[in-house]
Amino acid sequence: MYSSRHYSFRPFDFQRTYLRRQRTPKWRCRSSLKFSSLELPLLPFNSNEVLVPSESKTLHLYEARYLALLEEALVQKKMFVHFVLDPISISDSGGEASFAARYGCLVNIESVERLDVGALVSVRGIGRVKLAGFLQSEPYLRGEVKPVQDIGVDSANEISSKVTQVKEALGNLNSLEIKLKPRKDELLQTRLANALWWAEKELELDCDEAFVPSLAERISFAALQPISGSSQSELYNLQQEKLRAMDMRDTLKRLDGSLKLISQNISMVAAKLAIQSLGMS
Repeated sequence: MYSSRHYSFRPFDFQRTYLRRQRTPKWRCRSSLKFSSLELPLLPFNSNEVLVPSESKTLHLYEARYLALLEEALVQKKMFVHFVLDPISISDSGGEASFAARYGCLVNIESVERLDVGALVSVRGIGRVKLAGFLQSEPYLRGEVKPVQDIGVDSANEISSKVTQVKEALGNLNSLEIKLKPRKDELLQTRLANALWWAEKELELDCDEAFVPSLAERISFAALQPISGSSQSELYNLQQEKLRAMDMRDTLKRLDGSLKLISQNISMVAAKLAIQSLGMS
């Protein structure tokens, strides 16, 4: 099927498990949509694989249907949708779980490395989307998606001030993280620095601007990156923070959450550096 370098998950056969229950789907007409919509390939992941805007991930695609998905995405807009299958119920009779398509994230393909078996595909989360309807199930999923953005009700000055605080805090955390001894398979640039760099740059994407979050919204997601050498419990806690952030529609609230997370990570990295220094002495 496919695999990820940064996360591990069990391959999930969405077509067999989910689509067979959708025998009478309710389709929505494009003209009834309030916002713009896109028709794109869909790539399903398990619930521990949520991708947030600004986050990067490398996938190893090797199954024929997902290589076909890749080719379509490259020919069109270099985009597809990363989404999570969230279990919602289990049938008492058949013992089978039902799933909801949640936490959709529009992704941009940044690079492709062809391999003897499949391809390594580096992608970047752009913005949240929700699934309006399935258009195709074979050989891979395609669907119509609509953009999801925060609701702008906060003071622009208050948000600007909070964005500055988050950027400064991320800089402090990054300065500490780069002092940690990296594993051999880790990048020289931290995931935090990479996410913040992307969030701040001027984006040039081949899609309606409604799909591109504001600068403040992008930065509010930038702190949700794994720290070098994170334990399984730390990665699990980060996953829960990512799920909460994807559900939020309030930029200021997410920025506040990011500041709290950064503060916790600074304490964690400082403790690891103290242990590291003891080992080197």
